[in-house]
Amino acid sequence: MVKGIKKIALLTGGGDCPGLNAVIRAATKTAIIKYGVEVVGFVNGYKGLYNGNIMNLDMDTISGILPRGGTILYTSNKTNLFRMPFKENGETIYKDLSDVGVKNIKEAGIDALIIIGGDGTLTSARDFARKGVKVIGVPKTIDNDLAYTDITFGFDTAVSVATDAIDRLHTTAESHHRIMCLEVMGRYAGWIALEAGLAGGADAILIPEIPYNINKVAAKIEERRAAGKDFSIIVVAEGAKPLSGDMVVQKLIEDSPDPVRLGGIANKVAADLEEIVGLESRATILGHLQRGGTPTSYDRNLSTRYGKAAVDLVFSGKFAEMVTLKGNTMSSASLEEVIGKSKNVDPEGEMVNTAKSIGIAFGD
Repeated sequence: MVKGIKKIALLTGGGDCPGLNAVIRAATKTAIIKYGVEVVGFVNGYKGLYNGNIMNLDMDTISGILPRGGTILYTSNKTNLFRMPFKENGETIYKDLSDVGVKNIKEAGIDALIIIGGDGTLTSARDFARKGVKVIGVPKTIDNDLAYTDITFGFDTAVSVATDAIDRLHTTAESHHRIMCLEVMGRYAGWIALEAGLAGGADAILIPEIPYNINKVAAKIEERRAAGKDFSIIVVAEGAKPLSGDMVVQKLIEDSPDPVRLGGIANKVAADLEEIVGLESRATILGHLQRGGTPTSYDRNLSTRYGKAAVDLVFSGKFAEMVTLKGNTMSSASLEEVIGKSKNVDPEGEMVNTAKSIGIAFGD
């Protein structure tokens, strides 16, 4: 066991995610009970690291947070200390202010930093590791698109929320003889759409990994009409795109490390299908409902395992690593290897083939 570790800090960055509080709770409890060290947290992600905004994490602080969504440390998805935007003479310039973060870590007497986040947050984690900070990363995203780990916490909750939405849309779709298009999150990966669509009995699933032909989606709806089914459920990943077409961008946020905000593809799909098929079509964009609320029991347990494993990595001296889940075993991978790599749905994979085998269309 590594000696000399007396105080560790936690930081949550990027979008909120069900299970963040469970990670914080498990890491804090493990550090205090198993290793007898002090735990603190930087408030508001990397913004808090820059401002030196710290809160104590102890048994009282974490009491009751296991079932809570969000993060008691709060978060920011716009702060990148290695590329901070500033306005000078009417123009935006970028400065590297990461040394301020390093200084605040040292002045607070923090011996190791556990950073919980997605690709953008973990990219900065890697960069801080390069500057000598003892860093451990924990993968967080409802999109389940981070490489080197089988499942990210928050994903199961997002799929459960989306599946519930599909169940609810079924009744109104059937009552009104409509096409209902449900848009779910996932960015450039179709995991939420695929798993929720399969669980909810969708008639078509459109994902970024399989560009769709709208006429083939319409053919599926016509096939159902011929069988006496005058309604259909289409699950659309926000990053889905037509053949020879582009993803629908809702807006660009200039001061964000990842400025592209997807959204609205379900509206296009619904309008196109209504024109082709002649059935009334409606689009529902599930949005941030997928991020909010209490995590599922699976995500609570997975988050607890991630938090405990992160602290164990600290005391094993395996810094600049990210906690991973391989099969049913907690492990780790180098942040240098992980950053910039994504995990996407395999168009020829078992889950897609299962969906196709039971008649779900992908528009290909």
